[in-house]
Amino acid sequence: MSENRERLRSGGPIFPVMENASELDQEACYRAVLTRDARFDGRFFGCVKTTGIYCRPVCPARTPKRENMIFVVTAAAAEEAGFRACLRCRPETAPDMGAWRGTSNTVSRALALIEAGALDEGDVDGLAGRLGVGERHLRRLFRQHLGAAPVSVAQTRRVLLAKALIHQTDLSMAQVALASGFGSVRRFNETFQALYERPPSALRRRGERAHEGGVVLSLPYRPPYDWDAMLAALAGRDDTVEGRRWSRVLTREIDGAEGSVSVEPGAAGRVSVCVETAELKAMPGVLARVRRVFDLSADPDAIARDLSADALLQPLVAARPGLRLPGLWMDEGADPPNDRLEDERLTARAERWRPWRAYGALHLAMAEISGADVTENDDAKRAA
Repeated sequence: MSENRERLRSGGPIFPVMENASELDQEACYRAVLTRDARFDGRFFGCVKTTGIYCRPVCPARTPKRENMIFVVTAAAAEEAGFRACLRCRPETAPDMGAWRGTSNTVSRALALIEAGALDEGDVDGLAGRLGVGERHLRRLFRQHLGAAPVSVAQTRRVLLAKALIHQTDLSMAQVALASGFGSVRRFNETFQALYERPPSALRRRGERAHEGGVVLSLPYRPPYDWDAMLAALAGRDDTVEGRRWSRVLTREIDGAEGSVSVEPGAAGRVSVCVETAELKAMPGVLARVRRVFDLSADPDAIARDLSADALLQPLVAARPGLRLPGLWMDEGADPPNDRLEDERLTARAERWRPWRAYGALHLAMAEISGADVTENDDAKRAA
């Protein structure tokens, strides 16, 4: 970690592959930071070599000099290099970057398992085995696409979830440790002491929590979001939807705990999640499934950019830019949801939509255009 930090201080990349992995234009990133451009929030993080802190592009603090900053693609890459999260802009509140999800099915599946707690008790070798790849290959893919090792990604997710729980709830520190996936309170305390040079309790700010009856968290997403379409789709498959509130009963067989979870739109760019359970260690898995069901990691800009290259989809995407894919609570699919295609008649044309084939099919369905219509239109054009 200290070696990587020194590389950043000297202006070099963290790892030899980082430049290719992140595909970040360092100068463009700095310009985005100078203007605090919200469009880039969650797409990269700025590491300040003089303070050892990493920030979101929208951080309200005074912008450091260019020579004192280096930019990385994920929070995990920043923390692995020895930087700690800014307490002012709070990286745990940034939208999850979804653009990379289309670049590697293996990474996408691995991240879904990590979100559900696969590395809280298991190891990378076991994770690789579940994915059907070798450990070294999995590590190489994570370096390529995320700029950090699987263990670092899991650690960062635990830390950022813990920070959100500290700020947004009145849970005790022992409860926060359990709910964020740390194996012990001692490990939780040691991690925060190493990262922030203070105990986790020192990060708590009074006055941010105002809810009783369960653990309530506000999760970020990247706007726009078509809530009416999402809630209608969930209700249409017989999920429990009352007004603008979705809920589900938690079971020990599926979730490892009994209780309930509910979701409803919150402030702009936020969704409010309430989890009621006495077994807090189930929290990471429940939140991971909520993110999947509501497609909170989607990147509308990337989806619109790629799908709009198809003349058929371009006006449909422009008309409904906030469409999201309703996910399954339990999803063991080999392919990521965004690339699945149920209508085989779309296969030929949908190859150009990758990695967002399922979004393309969703836009057609919402416009009441069938796979047969698309095939007939394509056949007519070829005949002409």
